[in-house]
Amino acid sequence: MTAETPRRLRADAARNSEKILRAARAIYAESGPDASLEEIARRAGVGIATLYRRFPNKEELVRAALEQKITEEMSPAISGALADSDPLRALATLWEASVSFAARERGLLGAVRDSGSLASELSEPFYEALMVVTRRAQIAGRVRADLVPDDLHRITVMLLSVLHTVQPGSAGWKRYITLLLDGLAPAQPTVLPSPEPLRQWPTRGSRPA
Repeated sequence: MTAETPRRLRADAARNSEKILRAARAIYAESGPDASLEEIARRAGVGIATLYRRFPNKEELVRAALEQKITEEMSPAISGALADSDPLRALATLWEASVSFAARERGLLGAVRDSGSLASELSEPFYEALMVVTRRAQIAGRVRADLVPDDLHRITVMLLSVLHTVQPGSAGWKRYITLLLDGLAPAQPTVLPSPEPLRQWPTRGSRPA
């Protein structure tokens, strides 16, 4: 075995992993969360044994596919929002990116959820950025001062729930981000009831009680 052989094998493995992840994302987008691993292997042009060598089970595959998608699409939106000098526009950027991502990736998110690998750490960078830009907006007097971090979690869930009421591919959800941002304006706000602590997300691999 030459010195080049291990490097070539590693490169082949990396290419196969990339093909499998791209195929998984495409298949789940087209067919929904119940697509089989055999179907993904065929789309990727690899044998099922190769798929299992790279991803021993569906949980690892769908989680890796989601992490790749987040890195490619959500991370730039988060960076852009944090760099934006207009905190209200940054809030809109984050919520639009989140809902748009969920709208496009219903199948993949469903597969991740069904496999039990939808863990809270996947969304932590998003919520951390959301808290930062909300605080900036509060300091600038652009949103009401009594918002707390748990409110941001619940508001995001409310926005995501709109997807169940619009046609797939529709951008009708954007209306509610505009309504929400107008509703967060600080002009003569109604006093809010005390916030209730946020219910904890289940740990990876567990189910809610």
